[in-house]
Amino acid sequence: MAVIGAGLAGLTAARGIVAAGRSVAVLEARDRVGGRTLDARLSDDEVAEMGGQWIGPGHDRIAKLAASLGVETFPTYNDGDAVIVIAGQHLRYTGDHPALEHSVRADLEQAIHSFEALAGQIDLEHPWESPEAEALDAETFDAWLRHNVRTDTAREIFGRSVDGAIAVTASELSLLGALVFIRTTQDFGTMVGVDGGAQQDRFVGGSGRLAHLLAQALGDAVRLGSPVRRVEGPATTARVLADGVSIEAERVIVAVPPTLAAEIEYEPQLPALLDGLLQRMPGGSVIKANVVYDEPFWRLEGLSGQAFDPSLPVAWTMDNSPPAGRPGVLAAFFEARAARRFAAASVADRRRVTLECLSRFFGPRAEKPVRYLEVDWSAEEWTRGCYFGQRIPGAWTRFGRSLREPFGRIHWAGAETAVMWNGYMEGAVSSGERAAAEALQALEG
Repeated sequence: MAVIGAGLAGLTAARGIVAAGRSVAVLEARDRVGGRTLDARLSDDEVAEMGGQWIGPGHDRIAKLAASLGVETFPTYNDGDAVIVIAGQHLRYTGDHPALEHSVRADLEQAIHSFEALAGQIDLEHPWESPEAEALDAETFDAWLRHNVRTDTAREIFGRSVDGAIAVTASELSLLGALVFIRTTQDFGTMVGVDGGAQQDRFVGGSGRLAHLLAQALGDAVRLGSPVRRVEGPATTARVLADGVSIEAERVIVAVPPTLAAEIEYEPQLPALLDGLLQRMPGGSVIKANVVYDEPFWRLEGLSGQAFDPSLPVAWTMDNSPPAGRPGVLAAFFEARAARRFAAASVADRRRVTLECLSRFFGPRAEKPVRYLEVDWSAEEWTRGCYFGQRIPGAWTRFGRSLREPFGRIHWAGAETAVMWNGYMEGAVSSGERAAAEALQALEG
């Protein structure tokens, strides 16, 4: 069999194929494995994650995979106060909610409750068959916010929280798409939470270790620097054509972001619905920075490193220090509109803007890091955006039913194809397991 893409989805699929006694070739366009996970080395022993990194309760498949590879987890630093800046007011708080004005807090809680109730009606296996699916897919998330959230402050907090998790603006996202995302992450609190939430834990040595260990076990089956250009799938076997490589395979698993999958030439041509879906799933816009300090000075001041100001280009931060706590690292994010705005800026300018934002959260010490690291995921040739490919308004109901459906000898994997934890590392792993099981069953049948 052939697997296209050596991210977590593709490598997990390849692992399942080998475990079933079949041979596999994994073709990866980059000169590295890991896909949307990537670690930057801080020292011989410590790294900072530049891509996907957090797991939490419900991320059972990736937790099991990590344990089988001998990769341990450690809790995301969550001691002390978080910071939120709203309408110029700088607030420190502990727990799940800041001390907002009563009217704002009541409005925010009501909005979340209403949204989660609506999300509870979504059929995750078949979102296009959910009640009022076409109407939900025609309305934008931004329109729902304007019609259902009374105060500007609550609207900004709720909207930017969801925007940040998906990395597209509320006006680019259909209401159905937003509901599917909240439903796939269980609820709003889980989506944004640390303890008990999706950001609860990290991997010792970085999330990139998982892909490297998977690839190491696969050995020569993984071929780097081999972008796939064409897949031919006649009745007997399929042929996968990459730069300098031609492979005959009984089954093919495509495990790359939808934007990249759409650029592969297929013979026979993909069905119109499937082709249309791939064209309507652009990646979000994210520039992720890790700002490194000699020590996590914010901890000494009783702060957790978590900060949020929806008005800033860098709207939120997390403590991303290694398990031992040194050096101190703050993860900072340009997302959606801000990421696109600053994509054309120089690294020096983005560094300056990032430090200005961090100083507003954490004071003047934040302006004096020892290192600044960043990745613009939209500028990555073999990624084209993060955190995952999001369907534009209308795509779910018009084209969504083709999601996950095999085409001839081709099967589909990737975080976007997961039912639960769609867009997360957990979703990538579960999709790889599903695609491998489908391909193997097809061969046995």
